[in-house]
Amino acid sequence: MRSVRRTAALAVVGGIAAATSLLPALPALAHGAPTTPISRTAACASGGDRTDSAPCRAARDANGGPIGRFDNLRVANVGGRDAQVIPDGKLCSGGLPDFRGLDQPRGDWPATTVTAGGTLKIAYAGTIPHQGSFRLYLTGRGYDPAAKLTWADLGKPLAEIKDPPLREGAYRMSLKLPQDRSGRHILYTVWETSSTPDTYYSCSDLVIKAAATARPPSAAPVAKPAAKATRSPEPEAVAPPAEPPATTSAAAAPADPAPSLRPAAAAADDHVQLGHQILIGATVVILGVTAAAGLLRLRRARTTKD
Repeated sequence: MRSVRRTAALAVVGGIAAATSLLPALPALAHGAPTTPISRTAACASGGDRTDSAPCRAARDANGGPIGRFDNLRVANVGGRDAQVIPDGKLCSGGLPDFRGLDQPRGDWPATTVTAGGTLKIAYAGTIPHQGSFRLYLTGRGYDPAAKLTWADLGKPLAEIKDPPLREGAYRMSLKLPQDRSGRHILYTVWETSSTPDTYYSCSDLVIKAAATARPPSAAPVAKPAAKATRSPEPEAVAPPAEPPATTSAAAAPADPAPSLRPAAAAADDHVQLGHQILIGATVVILGVTAAAGLLRLRRARTTKD
């Protein structure tokens, strides 16, 4: 019994030692990949959520077998020399045989629809967090989705983001999309970690639609400019008529009778006074003539007597 126990103990110790010696040779755990917008690895690779779609089945066929883990597409010791290490036509696979089916040029890869000029929200799943920088590229206006992706299709990165926040299991970032893109394009993400020697690569397919143009408001009626006031020349002075013509408009207020009666009474008084004056004058003349005639008769009588 003691020998069985001793043998079992030796077997356990030996097994632990053997397992410990194998640890460095075990594959490293997965680390991360873009899930929004969905990447080809997050859709089609092992653990992806659209592995039954036609492009994913075609990728497995081209791969010659299962595709590697969706969050483990990484290349060691690149050190920022992406274009020198990753060959043209193999950018989506990172040049790794386990992911070569992802390099196929097709127009039906699972894609995210976005708007030109809009803000793209990015979630990069971090299954094992690392510090590092993200370089975000977008294919140019001349990109042909029927051809394999090259570095010339990308140009310079649109943004470089260092150590973005990790919330709810994903690194959260945003990117302002250019206005001059439309149709099928690829968002190419390079994650160069600073806490490990690894760099991760991924292709996210986009369908970019043109921004809706604002409808111009209906034209409001244009107000005519008011006529400019001009000062008319002063009219020459004209003497007013002696008596303004009487108006007979029904709208006019009835005239006060007092003003029209007073002038007539005054005129009658003037006529009476004038008559009196003429009568008095005539009386005076008659009396004067009578007196003169009397004096003349007296003188004649005296002359006769003498």
